[in-house]
Amino acid sequence: MSNAVSGLPIGRGLLYLIVAGAAWGTAGAAASLVYRASDMGPIALSFWRCAGGLVLLLAVRLPRRRVRPCAREPFHRKILRIGVTGFGLAVFQTAYFAAVEATGLAVATVVTLGAGPVLIALGARLTMGERLGAGGTAAVAGALCGLAVLVLGSGDATVRPYGIVLAVVSAAGYSVMTLLTRWWGRDGGADASGTTVWAFAVTTACLLPFGLAEGLVPHAAQPAHVLALLAYIAAVPTALAYGLYFAGAAVVRSATVSVVMLLEPVSAAVLAVALLGEQLTTATLAGTSLMLGSVAGLAVAEARSAAAVRRQPEGGLGEKVLI
Repeated sequence: MSNAVSGLPIGRGLLYLIVAGAAWGTAGAAASLVYRASDMGPIALSFWRCAGGLVLLLAVRLPRRRVRPCAREPFHRKILRIGVTGFGLAVFQTAYFAAVEATGLAVATVVTLGAGPVLIALGARLTMGERLGAGGTAAVAGALCGLAVLVLGSGDATVRPYGIVLAVVSAAGYSVMTLLTRWWGRDGGADASGTTVWAFAVTTACLLPFGLAEGLVPHAAQPAHVLALLAYIAAVPTALAYGLYFAGAAVVRSATVSVVMLLEPVSAAVLAVALLGEQLTTATLAGTSLMLGSVAGLAVAEARSAAAVRRQPEGGLGEKVLI
């Protein structure tokens, strides 16, 4: 049940999510370099990120289409899945960028990434019967505490109600996307590769009119430098990371997915210290340690839960609990 007859083992799904979370963390540093080198706005950057990722995913997927045919799935369900996932991705990215502009990076990050695991855990419990258990709840709480310490440790946060609302909307979009990926992945009928490609097509279409209003073509003193950064953003934290994310999220419990993806701010913090010259503070060390410990704990519990399910005789499966 845990790997949903998709053939992807739980351990590999967790690895995919860890790599995706680390890759997502590099997007912020690359985006900051784009902003320094040009006048590109956040919506235009998001559009080019999705459009470039879509082109790369299509380039990889098309030659393999005949090699491994997709699982049969009703057409109406496929359209619904792609549309909802793409819309959720568009809401998640756009509302987050707007929240950053309204209330600052620190508060927007804490509210968006902090509300996500809570909403996902509640949604998974109500819709799929996935319970965290006492140990899992403690791990999620530890991860959220680590996130708050890591991001707010500098003490220069500014809280504005409108930005908080936008951050919660962003978290809701991320939660819906994660829960539906897991829901449709449980029976093995959903094609993770196809979901990724067409979700990006929907997201790109949603962002296009807003990007045109903001201005899609930036002015830059070194356009080749900006193009190289955009190519990296489209390739690594987008095409690669989201492809791994959708594959892993289809087989790993939803609450575990949300906590593992908190590796994004950890990766960003490491890059900020190593490459951008930011100071290594006590808050950075403490927050990173809490989050990595929580992610490791949940990953181990996820693997043990899957192994226990596989050992049980058929027909003896009850409600799955992550201890």
